[in-house]
Amino acid sequence: MTVGVVTFPGSNCDRDALYAASLIEGVRPIALWHKDTSLPSTIDCIILPGGFSYGDYLRCGAIARFAPIMHEVVRFAERGGYVLGICNGFQILTEAGLLEGVLLRNTGLAFICKDVYLRVERTDTAFTSSISSGVIRMPIAHGDGNYFADESTVAALEDEGRVLFRYADEQGNITPEANPNGSLHNIAGIINKRGNVLGMMPHPERACDPILGKTDGRGILTSLYTAIHSATPYVPERSVHV
Repeated sequence: MTVGVVTFPGSNCDRDALYAASLIEGVRPIALWHKDTSLPSTIDCIILPGGFSYGDYLRCGAIARFAPIMHEVVRFAERGGYVLGICNGFQILTEAGLLEGVLLRNTGLAFICKDVYLRVERTDTAFTSSISSGVIRMPIAHGDGNYFADESTVAALEDEGRVLFRYADEQGNITPEANPNGSLHNIAGIINKRGNVLGMMPHPERACDPILGKTDGRGILTSLYTAIHSATPYVPERSVHV
């Protein structure tokens, strides 16, 4: 499996993502540049990493959305290619229209950098099939991670089972206290209708090496490896979440 990691001006997690991908057996990471106008034919998955693309001017991800490579990323996703947007990458995906909603300023108006617990809402997706635990731990580092969408959009996300991760306590309880940024419904990560695009604010690439004391992020990359080498790509079914 070949994973391409895009570097934008201001990216600061691109090398982390490349390193994390290199830790997964069978995965070959390659670097992509924001000015690229084509993708290598061998690409199986694209990661839009965290950081402050173009200085986060206008809105987070608003300028990166117009980078030359994003035209190809959108086409790749529309053809069914797997795309993972992490933190600033999630913001870029919403700006590009590949995912619904927007990431607003944290309710406390402060940058937050700490480990959080996430409840895994589904394990039958291309991004979660190899995650064995219902609650995982990984870092967040953002000032604009407050997920917001209109009422009908959030209802559709819930009805279609497209919320993959929610901020929770260590036991998996969804509480206001476990919500670090004010996200509606404690949303930490969502997928598109086709199930091939994931945006999430927490950083799985920072939770892949045992030397860092946490490896829960590996499950996402391992799940992608399994999905890409499976004969039938995942298409989400409708389900109701409370």
